[in-house]
Amino acid sequence: MNDEAGKPAKAGQAAKAATGRSRRGAAPETGASGTAGAVSRRRLLGTAGAAGATGLVLGAAGGAAGYATAGSDAPAALTTVGATRAMFHGKHQAGITTPLQARGHLVAFDLAPGAGRREAAALMRRWSATAERLMAGRPSGEGDGDGHDTGIALDAGPSSLTVTFGFGRTFFERTGLTGRRPAGLDPLPAFSSDHLDAKRSNGDLWVQIGADDALVAFHALRALQKEASATARVRWQMNGFNRTPGATDRPRTARNLMGQIDGTGNPKPSDSDFDQRIFVPSSTGADGPSSGSDTGSDWLAGGSYAVVRRIRMLLDDWEKLPVDRQERVIGRRKADGAPLSGGTETTGMDLDKAGPDGRLLIPDNAHSRISSPEKNGGAAMLRRPFSYHDGIAADGTPDAGLLFICWQADPFRGFVPVQRKLDRGDALSPFIRHEASGVFAVPGGAAKGEYVGQRLLES
Repeated sequence: MNDEAGKPAKAGQAAKAATGRSRRGAAPETGASGTAGAVSRRRLLGTAGAAGATGLVLGAAGGAAGYATAGSDAPAALTTVGATRAMFHGKHQAGITTPLQARGHLVAFDLAPGAGRREAAALMRRWSATAERLMAGRPSGEGDGDGHDTGIALDAGPSSLTVTFGFGRTFFERTGLTGRRPAGLDPLPAFSSDHLDAKRSNGDLWVQIGADDALVAFHALRALQKEASATARVRWQMNGFNRTPGATDRPRTARNLMGQIDGTGNPKPSDSDFDQRIFVPSSTGADGPSSGSDTGSDWLAGGSYAVVRRIRMLLDDWEKLPVDRQERVIGRRKADGAPLSGGTETTGMDLDKAGPDGRLLIPDNAHSRISSPEKNGGAAMLRRPFSYHDGIAADGTPDAGLLFICWQADPFRGFVPVQRKLDRGDALSPFIRHEASGVFAVPGGAAKGEYVGQRLLES
């Protein structure tokens, strides 16, 4: 968190760095911001879903050095989108505080029959080596003996690629490590909006891939699937997207498929308690309020918990509502995300303010009211979702919605209390359906010469 952003790269320098390649060569050397000099203004555009209304500057440790506000400088060259690089090694894994990326893939694997701790360790070693190469903009097959690369991402830079790895509850049983399983992986309670498909939920291993180029993201997905080989098999896989960097005039909070600004109230790395809320501290390990002991849980220090939910949006029903009704369901203006109590998007909600008729301006059952930290004992989580669209369902409705991903130091103090409150009367509930779910313990970042999860698998 002490990293400093470098000076902005000139457009001409970025263009020179990102062009003239016949293969995916190494990206330009990065400064503390994790880019060729720094995160460009164009890179910041449209990324605020993970950073509220401002752009997140990516640090060399895979975290956030701070926030950059929109200025009057002109956007940098488009080629800087490809040149931007996230760092693989660091205190935290990339893909948690990294700004929202334009394309994402979520994939869960189950270990193959007969595969145990030794095979899992070898897989994590291979995956980490591949992720490190790809995030640096190098071919996936470099150094694997035959140098084979599919060529999917030839000529592209790293494009802010991140690869994030996590372990599910069942991973610990299948590797003989149940004594190291943290209490934060206890099963989530059932919620009334759940219509969960077990085949698309949970999993031994979880991988999140994000990039600002669709081919770069798919290249990483394919490379990791190949590296799994006979050790692990795909359990489920989901594809998501966000606004492309540079699509807006200035950094703006992302919108979801309901057209609502989504991510305004996210915790910020500049908050004094950000690390406490989002990352597992070494002093307490992964202790949570649920049952079970966390013997030797320091392997998770610097890591986080990801709660993953596939949330179907019933868009046909939602779009029948007039805008003023939609705004009362959410509690914010659709045009600019400002609370109905007044102000701008970043103005705090006045939950007690009433209109001339005596009614609360932000209704009792408004989604933003019920989910606010003020109404949940300060419970907070870092929401970093992708939208998805999987075509048209048999009944003619769009199979579309949100791949909801939230990060917290303890899901039983972050996600669960908020979801319980929403479950008891959220005005948005009739328009959404939770169709898949999973919770994954995401270790801290790997140091040089290490692989992700090494402190668990080799201790």
